[in-house]
Amino acid sequence: MRQGRTVWDAHTHIGTARHSGRAYSAAELIEDMDRHGVDCSVVIPFPVVDDYRAAHDEIGAAVRAHHGRLRGVACLNPYIPEAGFRDEVRRCREVHGFTALKLQPQYQALNPLWPTSEFFFETAQEHRMTLIVHTGTGIPYSLPSLYMPPARRYPELTFVLAHCGGGGLLVGEAIVAAQFCPNIVLELSTLMPNHILEVLQHVAADRLMAGSDLPENLEIEIAKIESLPVSEEDKRKILGCTAARVFGGPAA
Repeated sequence: MRQGRTVWDAHTHIGTARHSGRAYSAAELIEDMDRHGVDCSVVIPFPVVDDYRAAHDEIGAAVRAHHGRLRGVACLNPYIPEAGFRDEVRRCREVHGFTALKLQPQYQALNPLWPTSEFFFETAQEHRMTLIVHTGTGIPYSLPSLYMPPARRYPELTFVLAHCGGGGLLVGEAIVAAQFCPNIVLELSTLMPNHILEVLQHVAADRLMAGSDLPENLEIEIAKIESLPVSEEDKRKILGCTAARVFGGPAA
């Protein structure tokens, strides 16, 4: 908690990333959360790992060890055989209690407009999981606009557009997507404060959430929300209430 506000980090990773070599443990995450006053974090595997099942198990163990402070997310290559994909997501939901499924188009080039991609959205909906989509780097499949048609086809499925278009590059697209699809929520990591203020002109704070992505960003990502010239109610929503509603948990 910071300044009397419950704080969620809606975008974190633990494990070992094969693509970058970065390694970050659950213990390090909890230490950083405690240091910066974060009550709960949404934990995602890195997008490229040697063993996605092991990555999920590591997160599952962390969720159990730190009850109430972490929410697990499944992330795996959508081009493995479909039955195996569905089985692993089911395992993550039933065994580990994961609440979300992540698509990383920068490394997982799934075209959301193709009929052959429907299984991805069906799987998330079947298990009542929020769908997180990386936006920004990884164009064309990371364009926010491409997730408007599936958001319309699956109105009961919540879509979180991570990075809100990616560092301001596609923030306008993310705004339009959220305006036309009420089940789209925007996660604001990498945006500058002026971009967030622009988003707030068009999208209500109860559909916006803060995230860090990487630990060295955490303090800055929280502080930039705290410093915005907006109401206390909007700050509470962005820093905690929206994520608590989307991923499940206390939002005081």
